[in-house]
Amino acid sequence: MHCLPRNRPLHRQRWCRASTLAEMLVSVGIGGLVLIAVAMISIFSSRSFVGIGNYMDLDRASRNALDLVTRDIRQTIALTSYATNQLVFTDYDTNALTFAWSPSTKELTRTKNGATKVILKQCDYLNFHICQRNPIPGKFDFYPATNTSGVYVPSLCKLVDVSWRCSRAMLGKKYHTESVQTAKIVLRN
Repeated sequence: MHCLPRNRPLHRQRWCRASTLAEMLVSVGIGGLVLIAVAMISIFSSRSFVGIGNYMDLDRASRNALDLVTRDIRQTIALTSYATNQLVFTDYDTNALTFAWSPSTKELTRTKNGATKVILKQCDYLNFHICQRNPIPGKFDFYPATNTSGVYVPSLCKLVDVSWRCSRAMLGKKYHTESVQTAKIVLRN
């Protein structure tokens, strides 16, 4: 038969065998706080990475579209038709070249020889403005390509000012992830 020594109190053995309810609640509370902190950091980090990737993708697409528009406009002979969302040029091979932005589809398209190509998607805003080559004294701007009545005349155009803004929904919500491009393109003719 195994007997417990009489010199150790009985209440001390119970204390060594289990923890109290208060200890358990404190440990669960601290563990829960640590898990919530780790989850919040993970969510924030993943949103940041998605946002950075989204911005880089938008910026790349905008730069490629701007390079294409600049190259094509610089090679044209003359502007034949103008609207704030559409330009029609006579290209170097005497064919029509059209750049048009549709607010409903949010796409910038390039049309030449009957072939239409989307060069920019998810474009929330786009504006074409035509100018002469003469700068306005004291400003970083050019005289508009207008006649004396203030009506835009495409044949006076020697510079195209284009600006656009693209954005994209991220994780189901539209955040402030956007790419803004602007350029002043001089016609070589």
